[in-house]
Amino acid sequence: MSLHRQRCLIIEDEPEIRHFLTVTLTLDNWNVEGVDSGARGLIRMANWRPDLVILDLGLPDMDGLDVLTRFRTWSEVPLIVLTARTLESVKIHALDAGADDYLTKPFSVMELTARIRSVMRRAMRDSGKAEARFMTPDWEVDLMHRRVWVRGQEVHLTPIEYRLLSILIKKRGRVLTHDQLLTDVWGPNHSDDHHYVRIYMAQLRKKIESDPAAPRYLITESGVGYRLVETDHHVDTMAGEDDTMAGEERGRLE
Repeated sequence: MSLHRQRCLIIEDEPEIRHFLTVTLTLDNWNVEGVDSGARGLIRMANWRPDLVILDLGLPDMDGLDVLTRFRTWSEVPLIVLTARTLESVKIHALDAGADDYLTKPFSVMELTARIRSVMRRAMRDSGKAEARFMTPDWEVDLMHRRVWVRGQEVHLTPIEYRLLSILIKKRGRVLTHDQLLTDVWGPNHSDDHHYVRIYMAQLRKKIESDPAAPRYLITESGVGYRLVETDHHVDTMAGEDDTMAGEERGRLE
């Protein structure tokens, strides 16, 4: 067991849920603190510097989305949103505001711990070396030379298709909303052109999925966006100038 336990801050006003989360994460070797309001949460975020934040959207003193938005102005620490709201628009707003993932109440211990492992893996990956090559059992991408192979055969992607795939690889495991993908691929002036994403995602699936109608990798999150699932894969990293740039970026974030 590691001598250093990572810190998790729980911002949840329901005592039963806060207790459940505290017990579950403590047993999973987390150092846990819980608060019951957005104001206390923001103060504790700044003073305690947690490694993970679990944030309920339905707080008594302020909207959880406001807490999230303010937190994201100065921190990139992984954050999972809890919500009893099933509206897809709420999930989209949370993801667009900077949430790394979301859980809809009620949820199981297994689902909670799986989501936590996923966001923490992504955080570790984002803080490490730049990736040179991404490989799955069915296809691989040379990120340095912008080349793609599917089941051993090189496949041509258009610039837009490659840009879309590279963003999904970089943020794999994370739900990316239509607006996020539009901004990252086409720029901020295309926020209403959701059909662009659907068209190019369909084209990309035809090129890399064995069965585009039942995709294994490029998954639709209904009404929200898309996710590149974290299946068995291998990543090669590259050293040099990119390491320096990543270090400078982390310095700015910290």
